[in-house]
Amino acid sequence: MRYKNILQIDDDYDDCDFFLEALEQVSAAASYTAIHNPVQALQKLLSNEIHPDVIFLDINMPVMNGMELLVEMNKKELVKNIPVIILSTSIPCDFENKFQHLGASGYYIKPNDFGTMKTILQNIV
Repeated sequence: MRYKNILQIDDDYDDCDFFLEALEQVSAAASYTAIHNPVQALQKLLSNEIHPDVIFLDINMPVMNGMELLVEMNKKELVKNIPVIILSTSIPCDFENKFQHLGASGYYIKPNDFGTMKTILQNIV
């Protein structure tokens, strides 16, 4: 297993539940945390309350979207080297180059199919 401590930052509770169900089938050893507020997630990361090995980040969130969070993370030495995988319902075409420029390790459209979600996680986790 490449990543043991997984953080998902996503404001959609159902999507987090779906993700967790797939993760549990892919890796029983992984530790999972979901934070639904990106501002709170950034605070917890910067205060060293959480120590993820990888972050799955949604783009479409209120208050602070995923792109804004990624920009802020890249300004902070403590968290800028944590791998970030974009996992969002939609990814505008012009964002793909921005993700790579900001250091995102990859990006995926959130699947509706459980098997597809498991496959994504098997390839990453």
